[in-house]
This record gives sequence, C-alpha cells and structure tokens, in this order.
Amino acid sequence: MPSADTAADYHHPEKILQKLIRFDTTNPPGNEKACIDYIADLLKQNGIESVLIAKDPGRPNLIARLNGSNYAPPLLMYGHADVVTTENQIWRHPPFEGKITDGFVWGRGALDMKGAVAMMAAALLRAKAENLKPAGDIVFAVLSDEESGGNLGARYLVENYPEQFSGIHYAIGEFGACAMYVGQQKFYPIQVSEKQICWIEAKIKGPGGHGSFPLKNSAMSKMGQFINKISSSNLSPHITAIPRQMVQTIASAMPMPAGLILRQLLNPVLTEKVLKLLGPKGDKFKPMLFNTVNPTVVKGGSKINVIPSEISLQLDCRLLPGFTPEDLIAELRPATGTDISIDIISYDHCPANPDLGMFSLLADVLREADPEGIPMQMLLPGATDGRFFSRLNIQTYGFTPMNLSPGFDFFSTIHAANERVPIDAIHFGANTIFRLLQRYGESVISAKKG
Repeated sequence: MPSADTAADYHHPEKILQKLIRFDTTNPPGNEKACIDYIADLLKQNGIESVLIAKDPGRPNLIARLNGSNYAPPLLMYGHADVVTTENQIWRHPPFEGKITDGFVWGRGALDMKGAVAMMAAALLRAKAENLKPAGDIVFAVLSDEESGGNLGARYLVENYPEQFSGIHYAIGEFGACAMYVGQQKFYPIQVSEKQICWIEAKIKGPGGHGSFPLKNSAMSKMGQFINKISSSNLSPHITAIPRQMVQTIASAMPMPAGLILRQLLNPVLTEKVLKLLGPKGDKFKPMLFNTVNPTVVKGGSKINVIPSEISLQLDCRLLPGFTPEDLIAELRPATGTDISIDIISYDHCPANPDLGMFSLLADVLREADPEGIPMQMLLPGATDGRFFSRLNIQTYGFTPMNLSPGFDFFSTIHAANERVPIDAIHFGANTIFRLLQRYGESVISAKKG
C-alpha cells in the first residue's frame, strides 16, 4: 500500500517537482539515476510498474505503462530528467533547493523540463488512483541526456529498443501549450513540428606567415568577412506550412491594422521589412521563417606570432522542415564564395509534414481548460527528443500546458538564472493532461460503436 504522502502526491504536482529539482542532474555529467529511481519508486508505490533501460548504468531511462482498453493505439508521454548548467549565474534561491515561495517553484529544471515531468507523473498517478481505463495504453518515459544530444536517452532507446514503443502513433512532450500573448489575446501554441539540427564546419585558407608582417586576405580576415556577411544580412525567408498557419491564426484574432500588418510576414518580399517594423516583438517569428546560422567554435593557430594558413569555423544551423543541408550550403554560397569549403558535421532529419491527427483533440482539451485562449499550431525553432521518435513514425506534440500570466516570459526564463514556474501553472498542466488521458481515443471508440 502506498504511504499517505505518496498516495496524495498526484494532488500536489508542485511537491513532485520540488523533489525532482533537488536532484542535481546537470548535464554534463547528468547523473540522472537517483532522480529516475525516485520516479520509479513513486510509481511503484502507487501500483505502476516500470523498467529501467540504460547504456550507462548511472544514466538510465524509465518506461512505465498504464494499461488501457485497447480501443486505440498506445499514447506516449515523455520528458527528460537532465538539466543545463547554472555555472556563472546568480540565483535568488539556490538552484537545486526546489524552494516554494511567492507562488512559484524555483530551481533549475522548473520549466525545462522537470515541471512537465511532474505534470505527467501526477496525471498518470491520478489516472491509476481513479481507476481510469484509457482507450489505449499510456506509456510514460523519463529520459536521460536530452540536453547533450540524447545519445544515452531517446536516441539509444529508438535505435536499440524500438519494441518498447510498438504501435504508438502519437506522443506528447516538450515544448508547447504554454500561454503566450500577442496584444491582449492569449494563445496556446501546440508544437507540431521542429527545426532540424544541422552542424557544419567551414574551412578557410589563406597565406600564412610571421606575425610581425601584415598580410592581406589571410584566413583570419576571410573568416571575419564571412562572419560579418552572415551576421549582417539574413538568408532568404521561406514560408512553410506550420508558420503560415500560426501567423494566420494570430492575425485573424488581431484588430485592424495589426492583423493586416502581421499577415505581410507571409509575403517573402515583405517579410524582413515587417520584422523590422515589429522590432523585438518580431524576434519570436523570425526563426520560424528563416534557416538560421550561428558561428560557435573557431579552431586555428597555435602560436601568437604565427599567422595561421587555415581556420576552421563550426556553425550551428537550424533548418526549416523540408530543407536539406545541401539547400543551406547553396544559400550560404554568396557569403562564402567558392574558396571556402563546407562539411556537414551532423544532421538530424525531421519530417517535413507533421501528422495532425491528434491536434483537434489537444486543442479541444485546452479550450475546455481555458476558454479565453486560442490553440494554434507551432514550429519549434529548437530541437527536442521528438526528432528521434519520429524515426519510429511517432508524431510528437509539444504539449506541456501552462496558463501563464502576460508578465511571465516563458522562453527568457528557461535556462536562465531564477528559473521558476507558477504553482498554479503546474496544477493547470497536470489537470489538463489528465483530461487528455480521459478523452484520448474517444473518436476511435465512437467509430467502433457506430
């Protein structure tokens, strides 16, 4: 029998989150085992069994299952237990204390993404306690190593244990369904697609020599010119399906002339002008409309008095769905010229066309939870473990619902000092996910009864 505190934990997802934060799972090195063991014990004490699968024993992955009625395929809920560093940050409260004060849970991972893991766990525990029999099995996975590429987490499971996800078509994970505001209107952007990671290396050559002699057209100067070109001018805008739908949804809810101006983002001839007109408000739209390139690592030179003849520059590029690394290289050629070689270091493909079969249900559940918000489709500028599950033809929806106030900036709080989440938002999310479990597969059941 579960103890009194663990039996009631699903009523207090903020307490689950508090305990999760207290495990320092900074990646690297990760050390997620103690955190994941806690989740396994919590589930077991409430009658839900799980298995741990690990490439590295200190960094396991948890998979639990709540049996359903088999009217619908299983539904996957997943999140990661690792967090990013707090190094060189000044915090109001210690980042691994999990302090609850001022209506917030404070600490690293409160938003990314232990808060969502706590919501999912609470919803699963409630389903078990209330003897809910979902239309399909609910598979709950808590993963390691997402913040460093997923090699020990989602990638490892997908490549070595695909049978654990047999029959699954849909999943919920990070990020999405967090309230955002445009003007006075509240929206709930549900992530249905994400940009593709494409890491490249440019090799730049030029004359070398002694550091005392000025050299024109050196590798260093060429690199500077290249960085300046890609920083001062955008690549061409590309209006793909999901951002188009997102902009149209927002514009339709805006008064004139704001709605009309926003729609001009979808005209490639005007996209850059409208972004400039929007100023900082346009920053959230920009990465959804362009392939992006950011220089991050420079290698070259070994002595201060020797001008290197070759420099390598590594760049973090994010591609819109449907674009390939070759497309990006072709876009970069006006800035690189033909004498800078470009090699692809790493590329994670994502499907160009998401499966929107469960979007309507997620939107309905959000409308029930908060009639004032407008659900909409979203392309995530970053990357998640969803790119690995897509290899198994599993469509991930970013669905970690939080009804946030206009003054709370979700994306500027993630990974920052004083990361925190409102307690009310955690309860909202746990209740909304539970409602999803109740309603999951209802269209399948209706069809079978008909």
